[in-house]
Amino acid sequence: MIELTPPVVILDKSQMAENIGAVARVMANFGLSELRLVTPRDGWPQERAWAMASGADWVLDGVRVFDSVAEAMADLHTVFATTARPRETRQPVRTPRESARVLYDDTASGLKTGLLFGGERAGLETTDIALCAGITTIPIDPRHHSLNLAQAVAINTYEWRTLILDAPPPRFREGEPPASNELLVGMYEHFETELEAGGFFHPPEKKPSMSQNLRVMLGRAAFTEQEVATMRGAIHALAKGRGRVLAKLAEKRVAEEAKKGE
Repeated sequence: MIELTPPVVILDKSQMAENIGAVARVMANFGLSELRLVTPRDGWPQERAWAMASGADWVLDGVRVFDSVAEAMADLHTVFATTARPRETRQPVRTPRESARVLYDDTASGLKTGLLFGGERAGLETTDIALCAGITTIPIDPRHHSLNLAQAVAINTYEWRTLILDAPPPRFREGEPPASNELLVGMYEHFETELEAGGFFHPPEKKPSMSQNLRVMLGRAAFTEQEVATMRGAIHALAKGRGRVLAKLAEKRVAEEAKKGE
């Protein structure tokens, strides 16, 4: 059995303590131990979760709570959003088995990986899916597509476990590893700030969808740390150039006004 750090499991806006406990139980069944919660409805900790975990206390004892999905993913490199609905994002869609293979290879390359799951009712926000490297969809029968949270986690973590037990040779990534999500989000926000200043987001009500599409497009490029730095340098240079143009226009207007006053 290859010793690899398993993926992190992130639960967004989970509603019931019992569901969190059930997730911890299946994580322990399949050798995963790091659970992160994003704004759980009833706060944390919740005693009912420990009762439902059937002894998987080490998973719940190590839970970390975050205010946003972006913060929960900040130190990770490859995260898949697990959802039954791609929600209009042009991202790779894989089965749990296919996603597990990617996570396995990336983990073997020294990257930190994770699986993101939405709340029991609302699922995942499209803006959070856009931060992920792709979508994992469980191929269930469309006649009854209701699957509870712990079941979804169990299916995905089982696929990870089978790879560990079978110990296939990892396919190592060529070249530099991708940047962490923290660096990517910083680049996205920098780019969007300058686009906002340049009047790109018009009309204003379309900004959320335009921003989401930009993030998906840029995310598919799998930027390395150096490429993020290069991209941010390019954005900064463009912004400075726009500033110089505006300054010259302002000077020209001042000169014209001065001539009119003579």
